[in-house]
Amino acid sequence: MGPILSSAAVLGGVGLTFGVLIALATKTMKVWEDPRIDDVEGMLPGSNCGACGEAGCRAFAESVIMGQATPAQCTVMGEADREDVADYLGVDAGAADKRVARLLCAGGSDVALQRADYYGIESCFAAVTVGGGGKACGWGCVGLGDCAVACDFEAIVMNEVGLPVVLPAECTACGDCVDACPLDLFTILPMDAHLIVQCRNLLEGDAAEDVCAVACTACGRCAVDAPAGLIEMQEGLAVVDYSKIELENKDAIARCPTGAIAWVEGSQFREPKVAGSV
Repeated sequence: MGPILSSAAVLGGVGLTFGVLIALATKTMKVWEDPRIDDVEGMLPGSNCGACGEAGCRAFAESVIMGQATPAQCTVMGEADREDVADYLGVDAGAADKRVARLLCAGGSDVALQRADYYGIESCFAAVTVGGGGKACGWGCVGLGDCAVACDFEAIVMNEVGLPVVLPAECTACGDCVDACPLDLFTILPMDAHLIVQCRNLLEGDAAEDVCAVACTACGRCAVDAPAGLIEMQEGLAVVDYSKIELENKDAIARCPTGAIAWVEGSQFREPKVAGSV
């Protein structure tokens, strides 16, 4: 046998040996995976939005099959689709409280002073990076719609005064708007949390109201009028304890001088003020 044939035979033998070893290792070390995972994943929306609390639809399918989650925790699926998943697995569809994104700002162009005009990329992040945006209240919504662009479910529209309006029926509480806002003005809340402090001001009293007519002035009246422990003043801003939302009532908003704290049901929307009222 010539040297070439000998080399080929040796290499072939080595390759065959390693192939057999790999096949044996694969068979021995293979991790069994429940075949229902593929089926359930195929029944899910495939949006991988994370609203369910998992990294994606496949991870959610695994959690449902293991009994760590219920189909109802997928807020993107309709009720009929959730029932289909539940019927396939022979489990209860469960129930999940509707959660929705809320904007912590009511300072549209009709009530918030503009200190500069911004010309550049139509992006809140870009505007804030360049000069903090154009509003005199540097904590307020810039109004260029990064949140609306980030929302894959078309649940956010920009209104006539440059504020994003969340459409609860379309919102899945995925949190993309929370991540997109450079000023951290979005939060995810249960739909039955009605008291919303629509301000994140960095000033107090007249100084805040001078730059935005609907700013929280830290007067503290809402905290006094609300049930004990529901609202506290923290660093010049009213803060609602949403672990106590069962205590909520409209008394907390009755004496707010600016309307910074609002009672919200459904869509979070404030009627624009007439021109020149700032």
